[in-house]
Amino acid sequence: MAEPLHELTALEQSAAIRRGELSCTTLTEHYLARIAERNETVGALITVLGESALIEAEQLDRRLREVASDEPLFGVPLPIKDLDPVAGVRCTFGSAVFDDFVSPDDAAHVTAIREAGMVVVGKSNTPEFGFPNYTENRVAPPARTPWDLQRSAGGSSGGAAAAVAAGLCSVAVGSDGGGSIRIPASATGLVGIKPSRGRVSPAPTPMLPGELAVHGPLARTVADAAALLDVLAGSAPGDFFPAPPGGGFLSAAHRVPRPLRVGWFLDPLIADTTVVPDAIAAVARTTSVLKQHGHEVLEIPAPDVLDVVGHFEVIWSVLAASLPIDPNDRDRLMPLTGYLMDWGARYSGADLARSISAAREVQAKVSVALNEYDVIVCPTLAQLPSPVGAIRDDADPAGDFDAQKRFSPHTAVFNVTGQPVISAPVHLTDEGLPVGVQLVGRYGEEEVLISVAAQLEREFGWDQRRPAFW
Repeated sequence: MAEPLHELTALEQSAAIRRGELSCTTLTEHYLARIAERNETVGALITVLGESALIEAEQLDRRLREVASDEPLFGVPLPIKDLDPVAGVRCTFGSAVFDDFVSPDDAAHVTAIREAGMVVVGKSNTPEFGFPNYTENRVAPPARTPWDLQRSAGGSSGGAAAAVAAGLCSVAVGSDGGGSIRIPASATGLVGIKPSRGRVSPAPTPMLPGELAVHGPLARTVADAAALLDVLAGSAPGDFFPAPPGGGFLSAAHRVPRPLRVGWFLDPLIADTTVVPDAIAAVARTTSVLKQHGHEVLEIPAPDVLDVVGHFEVIWSVLAASLPIDPNDRDRLMPLTGYLMDWGARYSGADLARSISAAREVQAKVSVALNEYDVIVCPTLAQLPSPVGAIRDDADPAGDFDAQKRFSPHTAVFNVTGQPVISAPVHLTDEGLPVGVQLVGRYGEEEVLISVAAQLEREFGWDQRRPAFW
């Protein structure tokens, strides 16, 4: 094919494979070569599965010669976040403590990816146990945004975002427990979808206390992200929250949304901080375009959720305290992890129960307050992508944690509520840094957000942008 393969969208790549114009093996070889050349610079992958990926690709080529496929992402390579198990593959959880741990089983979403005919090329970089909103650890180089290699790709799905944004894959899977898909999507100029709670099965890992985290896609285009969400969505036996009704996310990317009622706000939700002018401009540009397309757009008060911050921190720190860490390995942990573990160890079971109950009260309160709006628009980040190392503070992990809240004060609340959210890369600064906005929907209404995000993509043309490191 005349065009470089990494310039194609995932859907275009798969269509070419299914038409016989491109092989899975050729596409996989192309990306493995780019990974070999560029991965060390952007810190995208912790583990590269070159040999097994080529075997998978060759098997898919043989399968396609025998039976046609209508899977929209058939043959497309992608990485799996290194918090999630892939059978027979090292899974570090971003921690030196687990540097040699090998997963015995595939996660449910990895099984779904394989069944869709996709190729697993590696494990993407993540901070230790996914706790911070930057991707810096002791097992791999930091994940950097290809738009400015001095700046962080965010976290905790920073490696996945860096891989897509640098053209090392066309789509990737992330997970989001406090903004971990949306934060790196904004920092790297991508579309990132945090689905509704329960939309994607967490199996074999039980849903953790607070039900905060969910897996979702990162991609350069809304349609690619929607197609991957179609692959990921579904329940497994034993899931605490079964998948909500819905589906057909790719078709939603091709629908023009009906006239919608849109609310917007700027005020930070969980920290006393200032929203930078470019983040304000991103919201203003978004709401202006939505008005032009016939949507009713209204400024609304930011949800009053300051009372949930302490409860979120109880849940977050208790999750850290529950990690199966041998006391002899404590000195191998990142200082932030040790700080969170010590913090969480102070709480009783009754404390955790009260915080989970309070979080559910906030979920109900926010859902009721926002229910009259089809879409809510607010910043993804209060700041521009941070320089690598600027937020991390090994000498003062408490200060590190507070700096994280100031960096992304708009994201974690929607993990508490369980609502679907898309971060859309609507804006570029004068220096060429991407800035995203959040599109927040009602529970189970990802299709509405996808159709709106696609409408914005057609207007802003972010699918045609390329970073300096490409």
